[in-house]
Amino acid sequence: MRPAHPTEHAVGMTAYVSDTDGTGGRLRAADDHFRVRELERFSTEPIDASTDAYPHFVFRATLHGWDTNDFAARISDALGVSRERINWAGTKDKYAVTTQLFSVYSTDAVDLPDINDAELEPLGRAGRSLEFGDLAGNAFEVVISDPAEPANATDIARELRAFGSFDGTVGRTDDDSDGGPSADGSGATEPSDSAPIGVPNYFGQQRFGSRRPVTHEVGLEIARGDWEGAVMAYLGAPTEAEPDGTQAARTFIEETRDWQQALDRFPNRLRYERSMLHELAACDGDPGPDDFRAALESVPSNLQRLFVHAAQSYAFNLFLGERLERGLPFDRPVAGDGVCFTDTGDDIPAELTLPDTDRLQRVDERRIQSVTRHCERNRAFVTAPLVGTDTELADGKPGEIERDVLDDLGLEPGDFDLPGEFHSTGTRRPILLRTALGIEQAEQAEQDESDALTLSFSLPKGSYATVVLREFMKVDPIHLG
Repeated sequence: MRPAHPTEHAVGMTAYVSDTDGTGGRLRAADDHFRVRELERFSTEPIDASTDAYPHFVFRATLHGWDTNDFAARISDALGVSRERINWAGTKDKYAVTTQLFSVYSTDAVDLPDINDAELEPLGRAGRSLEFGDLAGNAFEVVISDPAEPANATDIARELRAFGSFDGTVGRTDDDSDGGPSADGSGATEPSDSAPIGVPNYFGQQRFGSRRPVTHEVGLEIARGDWEGAVMAYLGAPTEAEPDGTQAARTFIEETRDWQQALDRFPNRLRYERSMLHELAACDGDPGPDDFRAALESVPSNLQRLFVHAAQSYAFNLFLGERLERGLPFDRPVAGDGVCFTDTGDDIPAELTLPDTDRLQRVDERRIQSVTRHCERNRAFVTAPLVGTDTELADGKPGEIERDVLDDLGLEPGDFDLPGEFHSTGTRRPILLRTALGIEQAEQAEQDESDALTLSFSLPKGSYATVVLREFMKVDPIHLG
């Protein structure tokens, strides 16, 4: 284990679990160097099925350099239907080649158009539209360009296999030993090259803002009931990654609270900041708590939810960092942990093992051995909370971690009993992310500046490719995109 990049500390990622120096390099030298394919979990009927019963036409799209929202607008224009009739299961990055499902509400026959940099395949019809989350996960094929030490990927993978393997010892303390390998590695069985790697299931940097990670700061202030603090966390807090004019505008609003004058300084592209400023500039006199709350509610509802979700994600990352620091295992429970069991649905892609966070169990001393066996067989996952009003904190050492982190943040579960879109009941999330890994390293004679190292892996929905890539590259997260 070694300290994380300083930028990552700001979002709760405090360590790498691999000790080997990173490969270095950069991502997305070309769109086809970052390929994402949805692992689908959505059934369809034949294309000639009744449009009365199945009014939604479903197709698969492979997009080269398309933003998902931009593509939805383009195809709605081409089909002559409202943009609101186009739906999809997951938003993908523009700077990539992505394969994903879309649905169109149409009781007429749909003739898919020719669109530049898009390959469209009709699949069938469905009784409802695709909804966000209607996928099992994503398969990734990622090229790391210009790696300084590409050979290090093999050693990093070995360390990550140890972290994710029940034969490994990383993260194990003497107290956790049950007759298996010792904490100093003596007698440990080396995981095979085909064993999955494991990494902490952090929320990646982009959850908080890749260039300006502040969404969690806004959410923390909301949960604390400080509406003014939340607004200022969003409007102020300039960062060096922003243009000079934007930094100056943020500094101006921090120093003056002159909402009207700030509108002349904030560029039009910062439309959410400008929405807040318009709301505050319209106040008669100095704004009060209700006015600052109204300013936050002037942005789209999904962004309002994101603020709170980012605060929950930040606390989750801190839980994982503390668990690493205190030497508790990630691959198996200790007394007091909450575990969830595996989703047993028959429509889960073979590449994935998915958690069912509705099936939870608290682990006491009597259950440790039996639940550990479930974890060893990929039938259960150790979890930590995304804290909300319904959260029951763990017992034992995991509970100590959760309470210590929340105390440091000045929060408790009841603080998420918030108005409107800010309210959150919370859930739980596995702490260990495991995946089979493919590594391809070009022969030295064949290498060029863009294709020296390729990593292939699959992740469940809600997990971040960057938390795998960060362990290999160990670079400033701004370069992980």
